Amino acid sequence: MKDYIGTIVKNEKIAENIYAVTFALEEDVKVRCGQFGNIAVGGTHLLRRPIAICKMEGREVTFCYQIKGEGTQILKTMGAGTRLNVLLPLGNGFYVEENEQKIALVGGGVGVFPLISVLREYGATKEIAAYIGYRNKGAVCGVEEFGKAKRFVAVTDDGSYGEQMNAVQAFVRDVENGNRPDVVLACGPTPMLRALKAAVEEENIPCYVSLEERMGCGIGACVVCVCDLTNGKRARVCKDGPVFNAKDVVL
Repeated sequence: MKDYIGTIVKNEKIAENIYAVTFALEEDVKVRCGQFGNIAVGGTHLLRRPIAICKMEGREVTFCYQIKGEGTQILKTMGAGTRLNVLLPLGNGFYVEENEQKIALVGGGVGVFPLISVLREYGATKEIAAYIGYRNKGAVCGVEEFGKAKRFVAVTDDGSYGEQMNAVQAFVRDVENGNRPDVVLACGPTPMLRALKAAVEEENIPCYVSLEERMGCGIGACVVCVCDLTNGKRARVCKDGPVFNAKDVVL
């Protein structure tokens, strides 16, 4: 973990209310898929914005973000050449065991972006199937990246792109048809992760989920982002996660 000065290379809209910003850092950075960064947008916003790392190429790191509040509204206005403080890499990412050859990615909403980092890290050595759910056609993005998976199923809530269903339903249908993965990696809204947890428990498939929680410091100091564990304890999503074994967290 280090606080870098990142210079924006590009900051562009890629879907409805979704932007991708690429920073050039001062040096190469080693990042594990599923980790995130904390971006300082400046001004009166003292708290940084925690955003999942989508891809890391040499000294360039790309974050994809949804416009949700004043901080991201400010970030979207920043053009090439703007210099911001970027703290990374943060959190524990996704790990795939050597014997886990077939990976299923299940994502929805802004949760699709950390899954791109998984595909980029393991796509050359593992057999990956991606089940990605979008709100509608206007929200569709990342298709070029996910299209590199061995199997890519894109669905939407309203059927305006792909079939009308959610990512969990698409995944379960494939499992029922005999396409059973060795492990499932997922990120998305809590209701989606809850439904996925129930499905993988029924099929006895290992599953790891990246939780989306509001964060303050991003380094485990402020205890804003705690989640409940099934053993009765609590964990900090930013420090102990954001990736957890699905059976260990209360969803």
